[in-house]
Amino acid sequence: MKTYKVRIWGIRKRNSKTNPFQVRWIVNGEQFAEPYATRTLADARRSELVTATKNGEPFDVATGLPVSELREATSPTWYEHACAYARMKWPGAAGKHRASVAESLAAVTAHLVATRRGAPNRDVLRRALRVYAFQFRTDPETGDPVSRAVAEEIPTEIGSALEWLASNSLKVADVAESDVLRGALRDLSKKLDGTPAADNTVRRKHSVLSNAFKYAIERDLLASNPLKRLDWKPPTTSDEVDFQYVPGPAQVAELLGAVAESGTRGGHLHAFFACMYYAAMRPSEVCNLKHPACKLPDVGWGELVLSKSRPEVGTGWTDDGKPYEERGLKRRARNATRPVPIPPALVRLLRTHIDAYGTAPDGRLFRGIRGGRVPSTEYSEIWKDARSLALTAEDLATPYADVPYSLRHAGVSLWIKAGVDPVEVARRAGHSPAVLWKFYAKILRGHQDASNRMIDAALTSEEES
Repeated sequence: MKTYKVRIWGIRKRNSKTNPFQVRWIVNGEQFAEPYATRTLADARRSELVTATKNGEPFDVATGLPVSELREATSPTWYEHACAYARMKWPGAAGKHRASVAESLAAVTAHLVATRRGAPNRDVLRRALRVYAFQFRTDPETGDPVSRAVAEEIPTEIGSALEWLASNSLKVADVAESDVLRGALRDLSKKLDGTPAADNTVRRKHSVLSNAFKYAIERDLLASNPLKRLDWKPPTTSDEVDFQYVPGPAQVAELLGAVAESGTRGGHLHAFFACMYYAAMRPSEVCNLKHPACKLPDVGWGELVLSKSRPEVGTGWTDDGKPYEERGLKRRARNATRPVPIPPALVRLLRTHIDAYGTAPDGRLFRGIRGGRVPSTEYSEIWKDARSLALTAEDLATPYADVPYSLRHAGVSLWIKAGVDPVEVARRAGHSPAVLWKFYAKILRGHQDASNRMIDAALTSEEES
């Protein structure tokens, strides 16, 4: 319990040869005292207590200390706090977010130590943190997350690395010092090989670190977020799509044709890639597309009713140990659906695909070689082969349509250029209008110019009449 009922007395002289001077104060009616060898030391201590009261600090009733001193005295190590933060974030978090938290914490925790003497190999330490300290399993008795470092038998070198870190990790209160933080931010901004990390990676890791400090405030380990005191900001990034590398309709047709010609797997994944273009679906949404969700008439437009996605993650980051999760649609309520009208071209492709390959037992249209979710390694390899068949050597040397996700960008771009209302474009693509503007600002500005010209024409016509 904390209180502001504090009274500080003057220094008392005692009959003692070793510590004749005594500082006394009362907290919520309870008296506390500390002996000192000299009056100077006693004066300094009394000044600290007086300053705490003048700064409006509450005092802890049990120990009689100002809260700032109590935080320092009882502060856990950063390693202990990082484990507590990762455990708090684990339940209910998406697998990719769990992995991101672990990766970010491992980058800074390995740096926040009092000494490097006897430090384990850097790669071993990072792996020990990411895969064992910050990865959890569910306790079958309590249902609570327990780190792999505790729940499993771990390799000797991993155990030694974590023991060294537990012994040398800085206290949370000491991590807040400027020089320490700047060193952590330098490590956070680099890859393991020492080269600069991508701007988006730096921003993501900085966000996790900031959130870990907020959790320290919540636990009353810190009074404020120390990152806000530093003259350091994560790099500014531009999320806007670089349209010079987004394929147009003619080039998409060539790429999809090349996919179909890439052997048996290319034939199976032809409609997979077509969904990313004609319906602007994310790969994780296509992976979970099931036959009952497809309305495929004999003629005319059809519709896909999307409700789930299967993002790919490592087996260690899911609750059931699978390499993927079945989750709701991105940025939507868990049970929300998103109907997407599809043109006749995609309707025909999907009908042909179902006739040729059938569906998985659970109704999924697309399967991996072994029957499970189509892994990203598989469809990325098919896309790589298709690029080599469809593109010129000059384009192959650039990021032009370098990843399958380029098809989604191409599909959304086509809708905007065709004059579809941006709000409807955002709805079909599963974006908010704000996010659509963030990624497709250049095209939308052109669309806006066309709208302005139509308004000008209407105003001119009105004036002339």
